[in-house]
Amino acid sequence: MIERVLEQRKAISDVLSADRKTRHLVPSWQDLDVLESVNLALHPLQEFTDALSGEIYVNVSYVKPVLHLLKTSVLVEKEDDTDLTKSIKVKILDYMNTKYDDPGTQKLLDIASFMDPRFKVTYISSEKVEDIKSRIMSEMKDSAQEGTHSENTEAQTMEPPSEKKTKRSLGSLLKTNPSPTPTASFMHLEQAVEAELNSYLFSPTIHSEDPLAWRKLHQVTYPKLTKLARKYLCIPATSSPSKGSSALQGMW
Repeated sequence: MIERVLEQRKAISDVLSADRKTRHLVPSWQDLDVLESVNLALHPLQEFTDALSGEIYVNVSYVKPVLHLLKTSVLVEKEDDTDLTKSIKVKILDYMNTKYDDPGTQKLLDIASFMDPRFKVTYISSEKVEDIKSRIMSEMKDSAQEGTHSENTEAQTMEPPSEKKTKRSLGSLLKTNPSPTPTASFMHLEQAVEAELNSYLFSPTIHSEDPLAWRKLHQVTYPKLTKLARKYLCIPATSSPSKGSSALQGMW
C-alpha cells in the first residue's frame, strides 16, 4: 500500500489539490519522508511473507534459515538508512528474538532444520550440534524399538490359543528370570542408528522445494530418519495463510 502511494504521489497530489475540500490532505514532504523510510524497512520482507505463506510446501524447517537471513542481511542497517528505517529494523529484530527465545521452541526449530536435507546443521549454532544429534539419535532408537515392540505384540496376539491349559509346576513358578542385559540386537540398533545418521550428514545438501518428496525417495536408505522426519517436517511454518491465496484458503 505504501509503495503504491509513493508511486502515485503526483497523481494523488493533483487529484487532492483540485478540490478545495481535500487540499489539506495532500502529502507533505515530511509525510513522504516517513512513507519512504517505512517502505525501505518493510519492502524486503514482502517476498519472505509471500514465500512463507505457501502452505503446500513450506514447513517449520524454514524458520531458522529465514531468521538467519533476516538478521544477517535483510534487516541489517545500511549507511543510507534514515533513523526511522533503522528504528523499524531494530524493533522487528527485537520482536523476532523475543518470539523465538524459548528454549523448547529453539530446540524444535533446530531439530526441524536438522531433519531438512536442504539445511541440516547449517543454521544450528556449533555448540548445539552435538546435543541435537544426541536428541535425534535417541528418538530414532526409541522409534525403532517401539516399532519392534508393536510387531512382537501383534505377532503374539495372532498366535492361536492352546487347546488345553497345562498346570505349571511349583518349581517353574519359583524359578526367577535372568535380569535383562544388553543384547546383540540392541548394540546392532545403536550402530545402525549412528551409521544412518552419519550417512545422512555426509550426503550432499539438496535444492528442492519439498523435502518430504526427497525423504520418500530415500526412505529405504534412511528408514529411521524418514520416520522421524514425518513428525517434524509436517509442521507448517505459519499459522496464517496469505490473504491473496484464495484458492489455498478454499482448500482449507
